[in-house]
Amino acid sequence: MDIIYLGHASFRIKGRAVVVITDPFDPQKVGLKFPKISADLVTVSHAHDDHSFVQAVSGVKKIIDGPGEYEIAGVSIIGSRTYHDSKKGVERGKNTIYVIEMDDLRLVHLGDLGHRLSEDMLEELGEVDVLMIPVGGVYTIGPGEAGEIVRDIEPAITIPMHYKTPGLNPDTFGELSSVDEFLKETGLPVERIEKLSIKKSELGEEMKVVVLEKKS
Repeated sequence: MDIIYLGHASFRIKGRAVVVITDPFDPQKVGLKFPKISADLVTVSHAHDDHSFVQAVSGVKKIIDGPGEYEIAGVSIIGSRTYHDSKKGVERGKNTIYVIEMDDLRLVHLGDLGHRLSEDMLEELGEVDVLMIPVGGVYTIGPGEAGEIVRDIEPAITIPMHYKTPGLNPDTFGELSSVDEFLKETGLPVERIEKLSIKKSELGEEMKVVVLEKKS
């Protein structure tokens, strides 16, 4: 499996037979370019333009945009309801987190999560191989809460997302924290690469953070 970071909360996850795009964004809203790209499946955590710009992706066979259990082309996706803030959606509405099982790997994309996860939700997530977690704060959990959630879930690999990067619209996202603040919170080994290529059999016992550098 190959994972690359498209920016903000969007990733391209390429398995043996299926390509998944998470949270495609409107480049006008976010300030970053969104590549010309195709995929079989698209997941949408919530209906904001910086997470639901599905028209940017071609060839899509299925858009998954809410809670439920989905089985498509050998890929299992489970969406669970959470919230975009710490007040049960009063401020920013609902959010869906996705558990994606493909190529014997279990991935979790937390979308724009705004709160800690309950014990029941942590139990539902189970053993996580790859966790994609927002860390920038303001609109989501910040570095401190994100670090606590990583310790709660104990994924093999954590990939931070939704943090301050060059090119982001400064008017909207200028107050986001950098990824470095999150890295200090976790204290885990860090690897910085452009593409994560993984197999279940190659996962080590030691947890680590992988910062995916967005391709220009």
